[in-house]
Amino acid sequence: MRIVGVIAEYDPFHTGHAWQLARLRQLGAERVVVCLSGPVVQRGTAAMLPPAVRTEAALRCGADLVLALSAPWACASAEGFAAGGVAVLSALGCVDTIAFGAEHPDTAALLRLAAALESPAFAAALQKVQAAAPGRPFAAVRAAAAEQICPGAAALLSHPNDTLAVEYCRALLRQGSALAPLALPRMGAAHDAETPAAPGFASGSFLRAGIRKAGVGPLAAYLPPAALPLCQQAEAEGALLDARAFDIAVLSRLRALTPAQLAAVRGCTEGLQHRLAAAVRGAGSLEALYAAAKTKRYAHARLRRLALDAALGYTAALPELPPYLHILGARREALPLCKTAALPCGVSLANLARQSPAAAAVAKAEAAAADLAALCRRTPAPMGLCYTQKPVIL
Repeated sequence: MRIVGVIAEYDPFHTGHAWQLARLRQLGAERVVVCLSGPVVQRGTAAMLPPAVRTEAALRCGADLVLALSAPWACASAEGFAAGGVAVLSALGCVDTIAFGAEHPDTAALLRLAAALESPAFAAALQKVQAAAPGRPFAAVRAAAAEQICPGAAALLSHPNDTLAVEYCRALLRQGSALAPLALPRMGAAHDAETPAAPGFASGSFLRAGIRKAGVGPLAAYLPPAALPLCQQAEAEGALLDARAFDIAVLSRLRALTPAQLAAVRGCTEGLQHRLAAAVRGAGSLEALYAAAKTKRYAHARLRRLALDAALGYTAALPELPPYLHILGARREALPLCKTAALPCGVSLANLARQSPAAAAVAKAEAAAADLAALCRRTPAPMGLCYTQKPVIL
């Protein structure tokens, strides 16, 4: 293990993230490359903190190079999120290991489950389970089918970080990536835990809720000393996400869409566009929208991502994998890592957009997400920031 890649959101960068990067150094990592979600994140919303703030926090707390996970993959399902991140890290050409947190950090077990999910036996088991229990949530159906061919699978698939870890391993297999997976224990609070864990660890969900309620200051114990002032500065400048503004911005876009337009949104299948359109008519907030549209079959998380995709105009026509490597920041001495890139690589999104039709489509999608997020800051920011924002170089 010499150059390690990590796929992350860092919203905000907290002590658990700092522990992971420090642990990688202890295990022998000479360089750490982070593939970072930009203006939108996997939970189907805009990031609380702008990409530049999170990029600088990562660099000041142990990362060497930060590449963007473009918006179409940053706000995708676990499968799409993992596929995009693995593709970026693999395309850099010098990363040899991908590290990720897991509730059960047994790399071999995670790889076995990933291989099982890619096998014909799983496809057959999935079909049988679906036929026996129509209408069940897909996650439950998948876990039951996986358990039939890989004992212990259901337990792993019941934990969020284990599930994402399996998706990383599946992406490695599907893409034929040479990256070696490395599962690390999740230090401190569990994913989405509503209370902090001693000593000094808290989940991102807890921290975001605390920041929305009382600001950054009371949570200083859970943010590394190098990251804390960056978050405080962003707060002082009005750069934190205004959740109500985000609700209104997304709902206003959704209200302008017809069921036919909703049907073109990626992931909108089985007539879901009609359910979403009906929910939009009466919803005064996104939570009300999700509640109105939710069924046993359609999970809350899927609806959040679908609503954001619809607001951003994301369709199935988007490329399957990222077509370029966008540098968000780096330690100056780590910039030579980019010389081995197998895809167009650079700091200018405008230049990257000119490399191919696929690159132009993804850059346009990134700009749409960035412009929406900029509008929803406590102090709204102008359009076009993803084209004008300078990289963070330390």
